[in-house]
Parts: sequence; C-alpha cells; structure tokens
Amino acid sequence: MNIIWARALVSIVLLALVCTGVGAFVGVKFGLALAVVALVGQMVFSTFHKQRLWRLLDAPVYGEVPSAPGVWGEIYYRLHKLAKRWHAQVRQVEQQHSRFIQAIQASPNGVAMLDDHDQIEWCNAISEVHFGLDAKRDLRQHITHLVRQPDFVRYLNSHDYKDMLIMRGMGAKRQNVLSVQVFPYGDNRKLVLSQDITELERTDAMRRDFVANVSHELKTPLTVLSGFLETMRELPLSEEERMRYFDLMEQQASRMRHIVTDLLVLAKLEGEARLPGDQIIDMRAVLGHVREDAESLSGGHHIVSADFDDGLSVTGSETEVLSALGNLATNAVRYTPEGGRVQLSWRLESGNAVFSVTDSGYGIPASDIPRLTERFYRVDRSRSRDTGGTGLGLAIVKHVLQRHDAALEVKSEEGRGSTFTVRFPAARTTRRQPTPA
Repeated sequence: MNIIWARALVSIVLLALVCTGVGAFVGVKFGLALAVVALVGQMVFSTFHKQRLWRLLDAPVYGEVPSAPGVWGEIYYRLHKLAKRWHAQVRQVEQQHSRFIQAIQASPNGVAMLDDHDQIEWCNAISEVHFGLDAKRDLRQHITHLVRQPDFVRYLNSHDYKDMLIMRGMGAKRQNVLSVQVFPYGDNRKLVLSQDITELERTDAMRRDFVANVSHELKTPLTVLSGFLETMRELPLSEEERMRYFDLMEQQASRMRHIVTDLLVLAKLEGEARLPGDQIIDMRAVLGHVREDAESLSGGHHIVSADFDDGLSVTGSETEVLSALGNLATNAVRYTPEGGRVQLSWRLESGNAVFSVTDSGYGIPASDIPRLTERFYRVDRSRSRDTGGTGLGLAIVKHVLQRHDAALEVKSEEGRGSTFTVRFPAARTTRRQPTPA
C-alpha cells in the first residue's frame, strides 16, 4: 500500500470515528449529517485542486508551484521536483546543441543540412559565403533554386556521392573554387560539405608552372651544349673555333649551375622552419660585398654609387640578407643599359633600416609589378636571358624578407628606371657599436 492509499484510509477512519463519537453524544442523525458535510467538503476541496492542477498542466510556468495541505501539497511538491528534473535535462540538451552548433560554425568548411525534399534546414556561416545563402531568409528553400550551377544540380540528383564535385566561379567575386561532397544520413536527409580549395588550386598551378619553367630553363642550355658537342665531334674545326665553342659551352654550363644553385637556395629557404635569430649582422661587410658584386657585374659599364650609414645594422641571418640585397643590386645592373646609373642606399627612416636600389634602366610595366617575385617570371624573357638572370632572384628576395619580417616596395616607370626598397622592421633595426681604435 502506497502513501496515497494509506492517507486516504486514515482520513476515512478518522472521519468515521468522529461521526460515531458525535452520533453517540448528540444523535445518529446529527452524526450522519456531519459525515455528509465532511464528505461534501472533501469533494469540493478535491475538485478545486483538480481544477487547479488541470490549469497548471494546461499552461505550465516553470517555478510556479501552488501550496496546499495534505496529499495535494505532496502532489504539487512531487510535480515541482519532476518539472525541475525535466527542466535541467532540457537545459543540458540545449547546451549540448548550442556547443554542437558553435563547433560547426567554427569549422573552416561549409555545412548545409537538407531535408528529404532537398530543402535547406540549416547551414553555417561558411556555407553561406560559399553558396551565397542566407540561413534565415533561405530556410526551407530548395537548394537547387539557389545554387543553380548545372554541375551541382546533376550531382545532387544523381544520388551517387562517392566522388567530390569541383565547382568553379563561386563566392562573392565568382573567383573561388569549391570542393563539394554530399553525405546522406537519417531519413533520406543530406549533409552538403564544401571546402574552399582556391589556394590549393593556385598552388598546384604554380607547381605545374614551376616544373615546366625549370624544365624549359634547363633544356635550353642543355640543347646548346649537345649541339656544340655534336658539332665538335663531327666537323673539323680550327683551334680558334674550338676555343670559341668551349667558351660558349662554359657559359651555358655556368648558366645551368646558377639555376641549380638558386633552386637549392630557394628550396632551403622554403624548407627552413627555424626563423633567423637576433644576431647582429655586420652590415658594413654585407654592403661592401653587395657593392663589389654590382661593380664586378657592371665591369665599368655603369655608374655605380653608394650612400651607406655605416653604423646602422639589423639582426638576422647574414648569408640570407646578403643573398637578398645582392640579388636586388645585380638585377639593377643587369636591366640597366650601358652608361646608366645604379644608386645603392642604406639609411634609417622612421626607426626602420631601409635598403634601396635605384636604376635608370628599362623600367617595369605596372601590370607586371605584382608578379615579379614569382619563380621564373620575367617581364621580357629574351632580355632576361641576354642578361644572364635565372628568374629566381626576386623569389629568393621575397622568402628572405618574409623570414626577417621585412617588406619589399617596387616603384617603376617604363623607360625611366626602377626603385626597389627593402624596409626592415624597427624590432630588427639596431645601431652597431663603434670598433675601438
């Protein structure tokens, strides 16, 4: 017997005892009348609380619990405990759902959930960007009414989702490339995952171009060498002709050696995970080598001048900085006609160490300036080969400056020369202590 039946039985027994006692002293009729009144009162009391409970269950408000004596108070108390437990469970589920949504929103990939009619149930912010959607506006819209690319429509309707779909011309500027794959789940529902692979595509294209350019750059001198060797083997040549052919072959071999050397330097810079340290560079020696290399390459055919602040220095890798600044100086000589000027400068500007090379050479078209640091990119291929450049110098400069937190600025005008400026950050700029006499 539970507590409800026990309490009801006790109430009936007490009521019977009271009525019997009253009937014994006052009379049987009065005792029965009292019993009837008590029963009617009990029925009214129960009916009131039943109606109260009905209203509470019909429109519950969490936290509002009526008070009542006896069994009804116990019912309300237990109902409150049950509602409290359910409320805690609901809050836990809501928190888990909120964390799940936050995790999907933080994902770098787009996520869109479709119902069994391919209508949008939910999508995260990345998916909105990828497909041009609005999670609130496009709710319950058929996805093919919004993403109308024929390839996507065919892919979604094919029900064959084992392979990914590559979609081009996506995003706000219609320049992005997306990788899209659909995953069925649940009751004929679908999960559409998207990933922006624009950078991967660009990197892959650069890799293909790089391999093609390396092959082309090495093929040319190899072809020349093979031709000269065949000529020397099959044709009778005078000693003067033989020596001339040997000189030309040495030039082509030297060109291949420079290409391979620059490729190795570039590979080392790209693969070096450790950043250059805070060791102070002897910039007086570095700038001296840079000027000597420029003058040696010029061979007296250019006016090479320099204005160096001998006390100014930077921290980092001396060999890397020498390679970067040397490439800028020799490039200026290569692309400046005989009799032109090449001005080297090393100075302090607004707390930053600044190296600049100004030449009076051919100049660079404005459209080519953003691509100058790409490997093997040349403004004029025929002129570049004549000057002996490998096409890797500015790529090396870019990687060295990135490793030293420095920036490269290029100003040029066709027919009037160029200025290449390197700005080292103030954090790497320092003053070298004077050498004691």
